[in-house]
Amino acid sequence: MRIHTSKFRQQMETIRGIGLSVISLEDYLAWRRGEKNIPEKSVLLTFDDGWKSVYTDAFPILKEFGYPFTLYLYKEYIDVGGRSMTTAMIQEMLKSGASIGSHSVSHPYPHVFKSHQKKGPDAYDAFLRKEMGESKRFLESQFGNKVTTYAYPGGYYTEEMMPLSREFGYTDLFTVTPGKVKRSSSGLTVPRYMILGNYDKVFELATTFGEGRNVSPAVSLTGALQTTPYPVTPEPGAIINSRLPVISADLSNAGNIDPSKLVMKVSGFGEVPANFDSHTGKISWQVNCRLRQPTCQVSVTWKDTSGKPADKPLRWSFQIDRTAAYMPDGE
Repeated sequence: MRIHTSKFRQQMETIRGIGLSVISLEDYLAWRRGEKNIPEKSVLLTFDDGWKSVYTDAFPILKEFGYPFTLYLYKEYIDVGGRSMTTAMIQEMLKSGASIGSHSVSHPYPHVFKSHQKKGPDAYDAFLRKEMGESKRFLESQFGNKVTTYAYPGGYYTEEMMPLSREFGYTDLFTVTPGKVKRSSSGLTVPRYMILGNYDKVFELATTFGEGRNVSPAVSLTGALQTTPYPVTPEPGAIINSRLPVISADLSNAGNIDPSKLVMKVSGFGEVPANFDSHTGKISWQVNCRLRQPTCQVSVTWKDTSGKPADKPLRWSFQIDRTAAYMPDGE
């Protein structure tokens, strides 16, 4: 999804720093067929839609790191001006080792699929054949590359797509359901992590294999990894795109708390008038003046009903993506 170029570079550096192997789509498919072995901790980089910024911003970084990648393109967003890629851009990336896959003809959203379903099985079949079949024919004709993979637009799919995928020669169809891929995973619903520019936890999950990840400050995106004994929001180390977040902590398992001794402090504000719900055990405060600093530190302390201080008071920090916070969907 949307991500700042500097953050994207940090993520590519992190992949290298923690020793993950970035493989090509061709290597991935050969591994899936049992024809090739790949490192156990491998990453496949995919970019959907065909936004021009993939060419202008991501492509130079990917070349610098020597990382192969795959473009999932839909027919109606090529050579249409604005923020779309041109054929020449795509051809240049293909010459540098990129791969392509199909992403439909028109990138229909779920309500479009449902509206065609309501027209009956024949109408829906014709709709799917156009979206899945014409997109493949177009890409192969336009770029001369065999197309055998498909990324469901928005990750949305229905059962009717499954037999058609085989008819059109698709071997692997990608969702946006997070998860790792094994050789035995179904090719009809391959999981992918949708990387969000303002939430590092997804990237950390995507790049963690089984035993967890040892991240040093040199390769961490948010510095030292933080943990808290109880759930908090925003999560420790998170990067958010709102300057007016709700800050909360779930203390339902913290024992017999004396509400009068419960204190939340937020950097820049000091002690804040947080609300405590004795039924849910949750303390929360809606930030009422936009956060100005890039990092916000929070502490929550309390005493129990006998006057004993908490063994594990809460202290954590999160970051504000100040540029994103000024964008239209930021606050």
